[in-house]
Amino acid sequence: MRGKFKQIVTELAERDDKVIVILGDVSVYQFDQFRQRWPDRFYNMGILEPTLISVTAGLSAQGFFPFVHTIAPFLTERCYEQIKLDLCYNRFGGNIVTCGASFDYAWDGPTHHAYTDLAILRLLPGMEVMQPGSRRELDVLIRTQYANGNPSYFRLSDHPHDVDTGEVVFGRGTVVHRGSRDVTVITAGPLLGNVLEAVRDLDVNLLSFHTIKPIDQALIAQFAHTRILVVHDAFGLKEAVNEVAGLRVWYHGFPDQFCGWYGKLDDIRQKLGLDATGIRAAVLGMLENRERR
Repeated sequence: MRGKFKQIVTELAERDDKVIVILGDVSVYQFDQFRQRWPDRFYNMGILEPTLISVTAGLSAQGFFPFVHTIAPFLTERCYEQIKLDLCYNRFGGNIVTCGASFDYAWDGPTHHAYTDLAILRLLPGMEVMQPGSRRELDVLIRTQYANGNPSYFRLSDHPHDVDTGEVVFGRGTVVHRGSRDVTVITAGPLLGNVLEAVRDLDVNLLSFHTIKPIDQALIAQFAHTRILVVHDAFGLKEAVNEVAGLRVWYHGFPDQFCGWYGKLDDIRQKLGLDATGIRAAVLGMLENRERR
């Protein structure tokens, strides 16, 4: 997704001279041509993440459309106070774009894991929170939201899915499959690929969300009569889904513990039961409970 991100921002910069890139010593070579073309609109500020956010807010206050980018836990958890006060409290826009989603950098250990970012950022008033699962979703979301005056979070992944989810509209979810009247599986982001593989032949509804805040409550409400299983590799989606009153919601995803494992993304997903096999077992458990009832 980072290559797509660079392409989109470069195209935007060609026609909008208020687009500025701010990096935290990550993806610098990706943006080398951008730097050469617009050196006065490119800043690599190093590993000073809170300062990156404050500079982003300052540029936004002056009418620019900044894109600030580095690794997810360092730009969200480490900078939470700066995002809260410098951007959200002041109602300044700005585009926070991260890489290293969930366990993309699993081999670097817990310091580089990112599974709370969606949950904590959705708590901030005025914040938009997006987890695009594909390059196409990323393209649409950035182009439609980058200059809207709101602080916006875009969570990139090195492992996007290739599922055609139909029309992409900010703030709206997608019905990937309409099946059972009793069980609905809800997911978000790149994990949709594993979820779809797990339930392809099962009689369940499958919903996918690229926008975590604002969540598409109207779509969720259509399935409020069903039992809902949220399958997600982070915190945040389950909490957003539960904004709709009267739901019966179960969660299959990350446990309430630190993940001390190392390896590749697929290794961690397997340990958490978030590979296709583990997800299928969780969904079958829901269906078997339905049959017993």
